[in-house]
Amino acid sequence: MIGKLTGTLADKKAPQVLLDCHGVGYEVDVPMSTFYNLPAVGEKVSLLTHFVVREDAQILYGFGSASEREAFRQLIRISGVGPRIALSVLSGMSVADIAQAVTAQDSARLTKVPGIGKKTAERLLLELKGKIGADLGPAAVGAIPDEQADILAALLALGYSDKEAGAALKALPRGLSVSDGIKTALKALAR
Repeated sequence: MIGKLTGTLADKKAPQVLLDCHGVGYEVDVPMSTFYNLPAVGEKVSLLTHFVVREDAQILYGFGSASEREAFRQLIRISGVGPRIALSVLSGMSVADIAQAVTAQDSARLTKVPGIGKKTAERLLLELKGKIGADLGPAAVGAIPDEQADILAALLALGYSDKEAGAALKALPRGLSVSDGIKTALKALAR
């Protein structure tokens, strides 16, 4: 119904902004990724929106990019995931990060988002497979080969953080088998 709003940013208090469109003020909930990229109050801004009508409320959600809005729409289609959780996911991870987690089937990255438990993360991965990231292309997703995805999953399962595992993965030479890659990464991480 309301797909885009363009106007003057009248107020911003995370996670909500007030957008003045020719004298009509729209309260719009935005993910933190969009919030941090907003201009100063009084500046002109344009947001893509998703309008949710419930029995007790009508809520506008705003996004700085089409990929964020599409990810939001994919997330709210999943049983048990409402707009608030979808907004939380987009606030905690970029669309590329979500797509990479889905590609690697990495539930540990999703469980770091507030409100996402292990079961919800696994359901998200199952439901989003082939939906998020497929239309973005491998370059935008930062897709990694299966061997590297397996090495990354093994390092995360061993208790290393995303940052540590990612750094170890980047340092690996290309073309290693999974077992050799894990051994080499563990040696590097042990230093």
